[in-house]
Amino acid sequence: MKLDEEEIGKNRLNILGALIVLSAVIIGGRLFRDQIIDGAKYKVKADKQHISRQEIQGTRGTIYINEEYGEPYPVAANIIYYQVSVVPRSVKNAREVASKLAPIIQIDKNEIFKKIDNKKLYIPPLKKRLTKDLANKIDNLDLTGVYMTPEVARYYPEGSMLAQTLGFIDNVGNGNYGLEAFYHEAMTGTNGIKVSSQDSTGRKVATLNTELQEQNGSDVILSIEHNAQFKSEQILAKAIKDFEADKGSLVVMDIKTGGIVAMANVPSYDPNNFSQVAKDTPEIFRNPIISEVWEPGSIMKPLTMGAALDMGLLTPETTGDYDSCVTVQNYSICTATKKAFGHETMTQVLENSDNVAMVDIGNKIGNEALYNYFKLMGFGDKLRIDLQGEALGYVSDFKKWRDLSRSTMTFGQGISVTPLQMMNAYAAVANKGMLIKPQVVKELQRDGKTIPIKKEEIKRVFKEKTAADLTQMLISVVEKGHGKKAGVKGYWVAGKTGTAQVPKPEGGYYEDRHIGSFAGFFPADNPRFAMVVKIDNPKNTQWAESSAAPTFGSMAQWLLTYYRIESNRVQ
Repeated sequence: MKLDEEEIGKNRLNILGALIVLSAVIIGGRLFRDQIIDGAKYKVKADKQHISRQEIQGTRGTIYINEEYGEPYPVAANIIYYQVSVVPRSVKNAREVASKLAPIIQIDKNEIFKKIDNKKLYIPPLKKRLTKDLANKIDNLDLTGVYMTPEVARYYPEGSMLAQTLGFIDNVGNGNYGLEAFYHEAMTGTNGIKVSSQDSTGRKVATLNTELQEQNGSDVILSIEHNAQFKSEQILAKAIKDFEADKGSLVVMDIKTGGIVAMANVPSYDPNNFSQVAKDTPEIFRNPIISEVWEPGSIMKPLTMGAALDMGLLTPETTGDYDSCVTVQNYSICTATKKAFGHETMTQVLENSDNVAMVDIGNKIGNEALYNYFKLMGFGDKLRIDLQGEALGYVSDFKKWRDLSRSTMTFGQGISVTPLQMMNAYAAVANKGMLIKPQVVKELQRDGKTIPIKKEEIKRVFKEKTAADLTQMLISVVEKGHGKKAGVKGYWVAGKTGTAQVPKPEGGYYEDRHIGSFAGFFPADNPRFAMVVKIDNPKNTQWAESSAAPTFGSMAQWLLTYYRIESNRVQ
């Protein structure tokens, strides 16, 4: 019996020892598994508890407008706003919170109370786009469950100025229209990651390192000049009011650089309030200078004349005899006043804006040659300006032309162009016959580096001799013809008026609508600026010489004075 008890005790010790050894093996195995096999996994879990990775946003580039006598000025920038959020579950007294927030965020206290009187963990922000001052007022209330969160928003300090050229950033950060769309990728920053240590409460203790450095987007510096843009919009707005017009556009190019100096449209809109504009008049977002086409009328005549000069078919002194009307395919084409100008030189044809003479010139040029010159001028194609939304315009295939269609195209009917295309064609004449690529951006800046946008000549339209002859003819139009009101005292100005009929959707033209325009360049003896003015449907004047021409002259005079361009005119 005693032996049995001793054996039982030994067995118990053996079992206990075995259990201890087994436990040690199990614990060791688990430690081996956790530390060796799964060590990396548990290290990640531990890091998540004590290390935070914060995404740092790269900021969007700023758009600067050029200043001729100063530093570039921001016209599209980033601004910090704040949004007020509430966690209802954390609010101690919903009625008190609603009463204190209401006068600051300008929302009825009962409306706020309805939103926060619950136990939800999340509700949408009560109010966005609060200024720092308002955010500080809310912070100072020290309301439990109320939080202020910063948000970056796009801000346009000049309001409606240059709006259709700039475009806007929508609520999800995408560029829409104009520069904001065209340069969206270049201006968009890339985000970085910053690693920080934190305590058990989640509070950041120290910054450890930056895994990925954020990159800010490129800044964009425009060729558009601040004061010139302001003045162009002012002059154009006055013209629209004075002539009781529906709308209008004005665009100016620096011929020496290819840079756009001013790009004005009336009416405009405030991109800071784009969401409301989108509800009411979304069509106003488009830039008419690059996206709307029209049949330009008589400002096409000098370009048709240029083709004939370039082909050697005539000279400025060539003469012809022209009646008041001519019949083409059973259609009667007449002068604007149905007056016969009789014996004229080609220069006088432009001075008098003689439609009948232009029909004869078109016959001499022929379909294919005239079409080819139109294409050389950039009509029916994109000029690749650095803005979103450029339209092609329309030039039909010359193989489909009839005598009538060719005849009307010579004086700007049956062909459609944008104001930019027309301005650029006149700039080619001023640039000794070379077509220039228009641009609104002067340079890009990123990480301290500057990328200039250089002048780009696209192709030759006219011989230098043709451009010189045509320039003298256009000077004569301003001096002796319908363009007198576009002139500037003390300077030579070259240009041409256009009073275009407005086509009906069903065919034919309205009897009571027209579009007045003036295209030209100055000073003509050493060209610096090309410009087009377009006035849509003025109600109290019949001809462009009384609407678009004086508007052109006012802007030309201002530019010559502002840029301190000396006159070489002797008489």
